[in-house]
Amino acid sequence: MSSVSQQKPGYVQIGQQDQILDALATAVILLDTDLRIVSLNPAGETLLQASIERARGLHFDRLANLSQDWQNLLIQVQSENFATVKREMPLVLHSGAQYCVDLIISPLQPAGESPSLLLELNPVDRLNAISEDAQLREAQASMRQVIKGLAHEVKNPLGGIRGAAQLLARELGNGKLTEYTDVIMEEVDRLRTLVDRMLGPRERLLTRHMNIHEVLERVRQLTEAESGGKVVIERDYDPSLPEFKADPDQLTQVILNITRNASQAMSGEGTITLRSRAKRQYTLGGKRHKLVCCIDIVDAGPGIPNEQLHQLFLPMVTSSTKGNGLGLSIAQMIANRHGGLIQCDSEPGHTCFTVLLPMET
Repeated sequence: MSSVSQQKPGYVQIGQQDQILDALATAVILLDTDLRIVSLNPAGETLLQASIERARGLHFDRLANLSQDWQNLLIQVQSENFATVKREMPLVLHSGAQYCVDLIISPLQPAGESPSLLLELNPVDRLNAISEDAQLREAQASMRQVIKGLAHEVKNPLGGIRGAAQLLARELGNGKLTEYTDVIMEEVDRLRTLVDRMLGPRERLLTRHMNIHEVLERVRQLTEAESGGKVVIERDYDPSLPEFKADPDQLTQVILNITRNASQAMSGEGTITLRSRAKRQYTLGGKRHKLVCCIDIVDAGPGIPNEQLHQLFLPMVTSSTKGNGLGLSIAQMIANRHGGLIQCDSEPGHTCFTVLLPMET
């Protein structure tokens, strides 16, 4: 009789247990008696910003600033040998990242092994972010429908105005008055271009397997050239990121629009950081992805007012006296077409735009 047929119904094999842990969105961390990390699932690697290879054997406080509350909880579970649950527990990493997590700590003592602690951490702020992302997508979809209707109503009269201006120019001949008809036609063309841009990119995505760092390097070169060297791009790349399918030209437009905004915010002079990382088991647009490419564009400008943050990616919203407020809206549309999105976190002296893209191969 085969080993499969001997397996008791309802039992999970070791390999299946690993698959289940890998698929969980909850961070699972196993600590030994000395609070050293024994194991992490992919969600735990993402939360602690460290691979299992790097984290294994490290004391937990080497990756996280363990407050007195954290230390008391860990000691309590160890001494009482009883699981505990803590809601909305602050967690601060040495990298500076801050989370608010729902925490479960359970004592474990497998037969013949030393006692250990199993930590389950569920970031509350990530759940809130998923809800906010869904609301933002709905708002943007509604706005696009409104813009489509307005575009139709505006473009038809503009066509009539341009046609009338052309007829008038013919009647006037080559006289000085044709300068005015030229102005009318130029302004009509400008308005039609503006309306088309509000509708966003409509060309088909030309996807291919690409390396995201090729896009970032292209943006770096363009940004530094446009600023005459006054804007310096610092690179913080993760070279282990695999290639994935995307449209490199449109992604270049996404990153370039954001870096141009950052350059304007710093008055055309300063340092912008381009950072690439991977996130595991990440939800985008209601869909879980095994691997997501995370691109941070960080500047040291004055920051974005809080009242504008939630409207930042809507058309015609801008805090700058330059431009028409379409750059970020178009960037978000392109990211959405790739199944991704753009987020922004800002305070005076530090603004970070994060581009998240599923790494489908």
